[in-house]
Formats: sequence, structure tokens, C-alpha cells
Amino acid sequence: MTKGKTYKAHAVGRRKTSIARVYAADGTGKITVNKRDLKDYFPKATSRYVIEQPFALLDLMGKYDLNINVKGGGSTGQAGAIRLGIARILISLNASDRPALKSAGFLTRDARKVERKKYGLAGARKSYQFSKR
Repeated sequence: MTKGKTYKAHAVGRRKTSIARVYAADGTGKITVNKRDLKDYFPKATSRYVIEQPFALLDLMGKYDLNINVKGGGSTGQAGAIRLGIARILISLNASDRPALKSAGFLTRDARKVERKKYGLAGARKSYQFSKR
């Protein structure tokens, strides 16, 4: 975390195997992910779009500086985890934003994870090819 900056709120977001810790402070909209700029960490525009969705919904672009620590999973899971963390922060800062974020589905923790492989099968559910003879 940056020295001298006081954070107004923090929250945790999770998706698949990714965990994101999000810290918010008043600022100009600078988003730092694992001590790197957002565009450097997420080169895909779709990931950046997912992360900025809560701000776009509430017209809060450029109002808060975010410092995000994220680990585990891939880029899609990490982006989803960050979005959940940001939505939770926005609720802690202004509780009247909850209905809009809830109806958009940004407060729902996506519990889907990869199912484990079972013994005797090729994958979680796929079996090996059956041979009659």
C-alpha cells in the first residue's frame, strides 16, 4: 500500500480461485493492480470493461483511486473478483447505491468453480470411449 494515503474503505471479492483485496481512496480514478497500472495488468479491453462496470453504472468514473491486490486464477477470474470487491466498496461508501448494483448482478458471488477430476474417468464427467469388442 502507498504511504501517506488514507483509505476510505476496503473489501474482498472472489471468483473461481481468485481473491482480490480492494482499497479505495478519494482521487482521480487511478486504478493500480498489484503495483501496476490497470492497462498494463489487464491488456484485454473486456477485462478492463468488467472492472469498470460498477463505476459506469453509478456514474462515478474518476472519483476514487483504487489499490488492488489480486492473486490466484486467471485474468477472467481476477477481473470478476475485482468487480465484486469494487461493488462492495461502493455500497460501504454509499448504501443508497445498493439496489442499482444488486439489480445489475454485481453483488452476487459467482460460486462456480472447476469440478474435480474423478477416478476412472477422463475428466470430471467425461468417460473413456466404450469398446464393445
